[in-house]
Amino acid sequence: MYNHAPSEYINPFKLLVAGEPVPKYGDQEPYVFYRDEILTAFISTKQWPNNHSVALIVPNEVYENLYDIPDEILAKIHIFSKRLAIAMKKVYECDGVSVRQHNEPAGNQDVWHYHLHVFPRYKNDYLYTLHKYSQDADTDVRKEFATKLRDYFSNN
Repeated sequence: MYNHAPSEYINPFKLLVAGEPVPKYGDQEPYVFYRDEILTAFISTKQWPNNHSVALIVPNEVYENLYDIPDEILAKIHIFSKRLAIAMKKVYECDGVSVRQHNEPAGNQDVWHYHLHVFPRYKNDYLYTLHKYSQDADTDVRKEFATKLRDYFSNN
């Protein structure tokens, strides 16, 4: 329902979940910090000036958006987002956490696979004011924080 993915769409999150290289970004396994039978969580390819190491949570099966995803899977993703927020507080020592999700082009969705963003937040980070200044994330920073979160989840 309300789908926008073109028929020839190459879904980067489907490839990432399968452990396959993602066009433009290559191997994403170093940035995956959690995977189970329902969901996969990884450090985003994007960063914002004061908000590095943003995490994404995706269902392992493809559901384009909020309208399509089954309630049971949606619940598991959001329950995991709470665990991830707590992990970020401990690992990133951030001041807060924001969670957001987009649907359809008018809702600012640009990958046609449901995903939930989890942002570490810091006092005066101006995330929403600086949103237009997102850029490709530093690969070393992505690996560093993926490793920290992977270690956290393997011990908790």
